Amino acid sequence: MRAWRVYENGEPRAVMRREEVDPPTPGEGQVLLRVRAANVNFPDALLCRGHYQVRPPLPFTPGVEVCAETDDGRRVVTTAALPHGGFADHVLADAAGLLPAPEALDDAEAAALHIGYQTGWFGLHRRAALQPGETLLVHAAAGGVGSAAVQLGKAAGATVIGVVGGPAKAAVARALGCDVVIDRRAEDVVAAVRAATGGHGADVIYDPVGGDAYTQSAKCVAFEGRIVIVGFAGGTVPAPALNHALVKNYAILGLHWGLYAAKDPASVARCHETLTAYATKGLIRPLVAERVPFAGAADAVQRVADGTTTGRLVVLPDGVRA
Repeated sequence: MRAWRVYENGEPRAVMRREEVDPPTPGEGQVLLRVRAANVNFPDALLCRGHYQVRPPLPFTPGVEVCAETDDGRRVVTTAALPHGGFADHVLADAAGLLPAPEALDDAEAAALHIGYQTGWFGLHRRAALQPGETLLVHAAAGGVGSAAVQLGKAAGATVIGVVGGPAKAAVARALGCDVVIDRRAEDVVAAVRAATGGHGADVIYDPVGGDAYTQSAKCVAFEGRIVIVGFAGGTVPAPALNHALVKNYAILGLHWGLYAAKDPASVARCHETLTAYATKGLIRPLVAERVPFAGAADAVQRVADGTTTGRLVVLPDGVRA
């Protein structure tokens, strides 16, 4: 089968190699699936660089999230059992982690649903307890992670403020349903949030960026607000001033979705049922910006790593037009 493999750590475009390899052999509790579509996630870039919290043995195939097909023809979504990831014709996955792909979504959309929307739902509801009528601020609102949070915030009845970089991404954020869009390159984010909320600030802030975005969040979070830390795509891990959180009465909440899959898998299945219902009702639909041919996988991972993309890039096996 064809697979993209990484033999040494570095930038994705430099270290991902396309090869012909034997299909992997499932271990105990695992299944071999035929890949229908593989979503590109920022962790794929971190895996290539050797910076992710999980370091699979070299060589490995990246691609942590797929829509795939079982031997008996069922369409499923799942995370890959590394080192045999989804940028290949076949992927290994834990049998217990297979979830039915929503019928309302095509293969590429289904591949982009699982991690991003599960992370968004757990972050906004389980961690931050977002309420109808509250104001949600989403950093990188036009990106893959941010766009999911925007849609989930609107589905929850929140007023959504999206922060983006540049007019093109601002247009995407508006199309996603953001009530207010702030271009961080042209506006003072803190002042714009205060103006949009009448000085109240944002009740919940969803931050997959870190760095300067977190600094802005601490300045514009509301009294008893909640800042949800999802990742550090900006490359800088912030060092929060805890005395500021004490003085202003806000919470800083971490969200590592993978821990729910490990410690409370039943909650992941329940969340998937909710997301499937949302997709059926048209409340959510993954923003697939590009359906990338298999040969373009390394370039796609690099572009996500560089932060130049909007929405999701999904890699399709040759001959698939999902």
